[in-house]
Amino acid sequence: MRTKSLSFRLLATEGLVLAVFFALVAVVLEQSFRESAEQALKERLQVQIYSLLSTAELKNSGDLTLPPNLPEPRFANPGSGLYAFIQQPNKNLVWRSPSSIGLDVPAPPEKLGAGNTYFLADNPRRYLLHYDILWKNIAGVEKEYIFTVAEDSEFVSQQVDLFRKHLWSWLVIIGIVLIIIQFALLRWCLKPLRIIVNDLNAIENGEKTLLDGEYSSELQGLAGNLNAFITHERAHLERYRNTLADLAHSLKTPLAILRGCTESFSANKETVQEQISIMNKIVEYQLQRAAAKGEHKSIKGIDLPDFLNKVSNSLNKVYIDKAIHIGISAPEQCQIYFEEGDLYEIVGNLMDNACKWCRQNIKVTVTKNPRKNRRNYALLIQIDDDGPGIPDGKLNEILKRGVRADENIHGHGIGMTVAYDLIGMLGGKLEGNKSSELKGMSWRVYLP
Repeated sequence: MRTKSLSFRLLATEGLVLAVFFALVAVVLEQSFRESAEQALKERLQVQIYSLLSTAELKNSGDLTLPPNLPEPRFANPGSGLYAFIQQPNKNLVWRSPSSIGLDVPAPPEKLGAGNTYFLADNPRRYLLHYDILWKNIAGVEKEYIFTVAEDSEFVSQQVDLFRKHLWSWLVIIGIVLIIIQFALLRWCLKPLRIIVNDLNAIENGEKTLLDGEYSSELQGLAGNLNAFITHERAHLERYRNTLADLAHSLKTPLAILRGCTESFSANKETVQEQISIMNKIVEYQLQRAAAKGEHKSIKGIDLPDFLNKVSNSLNKVYIDKAIHIGISAPEQCQIYFEEGDLYEIVGNLMDNACKWCRQNIKVTVTKNPRKNRRNYALLIQIDDDGPGIPDGKLNEILKRGVRADENIHGHGIGMTVAYDLIGMLGGKLEGNKSSELKGMSWRVYLP
């Protein structure tokens, strides 16, 4: 698991938090257990004091005596760990247990007060309990004594050490179990991320086209945005590919004209310059179409009859061997406001196809303000030829990119697609039927 992994970071962070938490818990529990053990020791020392009181006797002379045999045998064994002292408030030692031989007499606290107890650790090795008592016998003799019982800290230390050992053992076991559980939970929680990463890898390897898995609600927005981005980039790439194909197709006719002019350059100098100008416009137009953003020149008015004559003259030079007659029927005053590149793509491609398929005659008719399917259009451009026409079954097929009606005819199969796409984007309509006048193909372009 790499350090940059989200799972590693989460697991390391949670492991650190667990370690700090368990350390604090261990300290608190150990301290609580120590206090509990000390309290138990205090109560046990209190019991020892009571046992000494039960065996002590205050004589009429005021002397306090204890029997040689005490209830607790450890008081009689030197170094047993349990010691007892009886003092007066002036720190005058009255009695000490045989077990305390060689030990310093602990000093009681000042002003303890009759009936009060005081518990403390005399040093790290011993605990003490002082008990101040005011004793009055039957004869009326009254004396004040301080009973002190001490015990080595070994008892508490052993209990605390044993508790600490078991506590840390269990905390380590619990910590490992929790880390394993959290690792499993992290893998389960992060599974949607792994799924979407695997799907992205599948898209990168070409095994998928989009993120189509069932993702969690938090990732659905991300998946949707990624799908939109992927679709946009693919459309962008497709647009560039299509534009390059369209550019190559658009330059085909001017290049053919220039090729025909190379034999007599001086006689066709004006034509060469005109075709070079057309090619420059085509390149600029296609680059504008390919770009997602860019400057678009303002649309200028175009004299449609003059434009159709220029296209006709250019095509006559390309198909000079067929001696095609192109008849143009258009109103004398027909000024339209259109992008010249779009118009050249639409009309140029349709007239170029007509020249390919015709026998000798082509007719171009322009009608203003036609009406079609309850809709008014600004212009109708109809192009008829006397060729064999297109079979009914292939009429829709040739509008697809790369499809040609006859594979034996030279071409790229994208001219009609370019025209069809442009007309659709401009809000127009393209119709193809058999020509009633020339008996060949008839294309009608309705432009808004």
